[in-house]
Amino acid sequence: MSALRLREVVKHYPSGGETVRAVDSVSLQIGPGELVALYGPSGSGKTTLLLLAAGLMDPDAGEVSFDGRDLGGMSARESAAYRLNDVGFVFQSFHLMPGASALDNALIKLPVCGYTLREARVKTEPWLTRVGLGERLDHRPHQLSMGERQRVAIARALVGEPRLLLADEPTGNLDSARTRETIALLRDVCHEREIPGLLVTHDSEAMSYVDRTLTLRDGRLLDGVYEELPELSTSARP
Repeated sequence: MSALRLREVVKHYPSGGETVRAVDSVSLQIGPGELVALYGPSGSGKTTLLLLAAGLMDPDAGEVSFDGRDLGGMSARESAAYRLNDVGFVFQSFHLMPGASALDNALIKLPVCGYTLREARVKTEPWLTRVGLGERLDHRPHQLSMGERQRVAIARALVGEPRLLLADEPTGNLDSARTRETIALLRDVCHEREIPGLLVTHDSEAMSYVDRTLTLRDGRLLDGVYEELPELSTSARP
């Protein structure tokens, strides 16, 4: 069973003549079947850490590994195969094709993995039903609400049965009821398939439904302890 590990990971960005340590010596491990929320305000380094875990960028120092493989040591071909075959990624900005139906948007990855279009549709429809879109399979993105588009993106991440689940603000466009349902779904998938999952959020309500919460501030991990962040709602506590 696979685990995601980061060891003393650092990622720098130049900004206004200065260097911003977006991720500053972060070490963490997420085991099989565990869904972890990375909590913190905008600009704390959450999305950067998620992109490092997806192999979409390389750390300036330290090591990111999945299933014992150092992502930084992969070739471009190996890195692309890792994202295609191993990673289910829920993007905050959806990245849906405007002219394609919800069904075709959700199955887009499967033909590349060797499925016929018919097989891909049969495999994808239950996932759209599971996220509450069973009656909207043929709708185009412009016919869907923002929350419904978010759920298409979630189904797309799950349909390929990934070995690692990553989600960037997966509840940002959802109401409270859908937030609870969505986080519970992601948690259940991690538990059922015994895969590690990492979601980033600034939604304190989402933290009540994950297995563990880590807090990130100014690129640094605060020992996995929930900390009050003044600019965030504290109406729900883990």
